[in-house]
Amino acid sequence: MSEFLSVIFPEESAIPKQHTTTYLEQREYLINGELKTWDGPLNPVVSPVYVKTTGGTLEQKIIGKTPLLTAAEALKALDAAVNAYQLGHGVWPAMAVGERIAHVEKFLARMRETRSEVVKLLMWEIGKSLKDSEKEFDRTCDYIVDTIKAVKDLDRNSAKLVEEQGFMAQIRRVPLGVALCMGPFNYPLNETFSTLIPALIMGNTVVFKPAKYGVLLIRPMLEAFRDSFPPGVINIIYGKGRETVGALMETGKIDVFAFIGTHKGANELKKLHPKPHRLKAILGLDAKNPAIVLPDADLTVAVSECITGSLSFNGQRCTALKILFVHKKIINEFLIRFNEAVKKLKPGMPWDDGVGLTPLPEPGKTEYLKGLVEDAKQHGARVLNENGGQVAYSFFYPAVLFPVNEKMRLYSEEQFGPVIPVVPFEKEEEAIQYVVNSNFGQQVSIFGNNSKTIARFIDAFNNQVGRINLNTQSQRGPDTFPFNGRKDSAEGTLSVADALRVFSIRTVVATKAVDANKQILATIIKNRESAFLSTDYIM
Repeated sequence: MSEFLSVIFPEESAIPKQHTTTYLEQREYLINGELKTWDGPLNPVVSPVYVKTTGGTLEQKIIGKTPLLTAAEALKALDAAVNAYQLGHGVWPAMAVGERIAHVEKFLARMRETRSEVVKLLMWEIGKSLKDSEKEFDRTCDYIVDTIKAVKDLDRNSAKLVEEQGFMAQIRRVPLGVALCMGPFNYPLNETFSTLIPALIMGNTVVFKPAKYGVLLIRPMLEAFRDSFPPGVINIIYGKGRETVGALMETGKIDVFAFIGTHKGANELKKLHPKPHRLKAILGLDAKNPAIVLPDADLTVAVSECITGSLSFNGQRCTALKILFVHKKIINEFLIRFNEAVKKLKPGMPWDDGVGLTPLPEPGKTEYLKGLVEDAKQHGARVLNENGGQVAYSFFYPAVLFPVNEKMRLYSEEQFGPVIPVVPFEKEEEAIQYVVNSNFGQQVSIFGNNSKTIARFIDAFNNQVGRINLNTQSQRGPDTFPFNGRKDSAEGTLSVADALRVFSIRTVVATKAVDANKQILATIIKNRESAFLSTDYIM
């Protein structure tokens, strides 16, 4: 451990009382509206935070345990979801949209009551700062509110009858079936709920498996899930994915696969499904988002955005800027300013005021990042910033590497951590070809002021990535914007409105627009004889 980082971890007595956590041994899981108790083996939940003992040594905090369920429990959860869906005739899929909204609103009210507990667990489980943990919780609540509003808008637009080319019809969205939802460790609440809530509110039933890290924080909401939805509508399981999720996919009973993780993991799971053509996949996957800093860029803006883009939550975001292309005319000044900005980031514990760098939750992550740095150095790169790449247990101080070239793993491999590769370039085509030839296609950020140059990059990239950012970092928000990707980066589009569409399918009731048929439709609607065919809408 370096001298610079020797004081990064605290003594237990120095942790502010309001941020201390208690050991939580969780044995509960949710199936068919019942909180069941697991009496089998448990999986330890290890925090990235180490604390100093009275003897002066450092010990990693174990903050709880979660159930190591087996395939048997996973299949029971699936059976509950299948029975609740009942081939589309179950209580939940057949329920009026307004009633489903009421259930989600009930859940949201209960969820808000868990804020302090969930925020604390976000800090302790994944090392996210207090400020960002609070932001994630509040943003998730806002997402649910926006989703409810979007469902109401969708319902109002669907309440009318349309007449085209001699046909009269009503077009409404209906659920797809049973959904399997799995979220990522870096946003175990927000990104998980960005698929889970739309799946539920559109009438699907769900089997939900929390992220590998950031799993305990679901526990405070288990009762809220149980009490807010009919039995079998939402089922929450735990355990190793190989044993539980694999068994679910092999049944062929999963209709929708919502997964945020690696493309390799997604491919392996999709292959297990016996009828892949019937499986609707909504996937948020890997990314290697580049920033391209042009010679006329405002360096104050470019450096500020690239710092936040590459190092927010230690670079552990799929939308992070993971490689910086900087024009040779400004490279020296950019690097001086960038390294100065890195030095100003405060390393510490998640609850520390103004903290900008925190420990990493993935076991073995610091060794992996050290390997990337050594590989780059072997191929000619240097660590430019003071203390760059220094390690203290789960803490990795950011390393700025320059000059990076195509021989290095960092050039094409997603590091998902605080290592910043910087590539010098002279011709526009060098940066363009990197994006065109990349296996990933989520986002790109362009920094510059010449409109003609920027326009050329926009035209080069609009068929390569899902979002082009001008003089700003790559990011997901606002949540009303489409969030997608190309190549190995995504399948399907997520945003508030788009998520409702990907978890549903349009169904049409149509007839020739003759008087007799119009009368039939009028009678059905007037007498409310059909739950589907209706002109009622939510105010």
